Amino acid sequence: MERKFTLEYWIDDGWYVGRIREVPGVFSQGPTLGDLEDNIVDAYKMVLSEEGEYTPSSEIQRKELTLQL
Repeated sequence: MERKFTLEYWIDDGWYVGRIREVPGVFSQGPTLGDLEDNIVDAYKMVLSEEGEYTPSSEIQRKELTLQL
């Protein structure tokens, strides 16, 4: 199965640091953008292997939430 994600990344002290926007908690880094891409895939696979993919038992619902900060 192929899925598409958004890699958000920045450079910090010469390292490429990034996260998968759609999957909270999946962060990684690498000395090059290519290394970051490889490492972020590994991080994603580790998260899946630890938690498994979540399948809700009922329909997911959404509600708009307003926060005052």
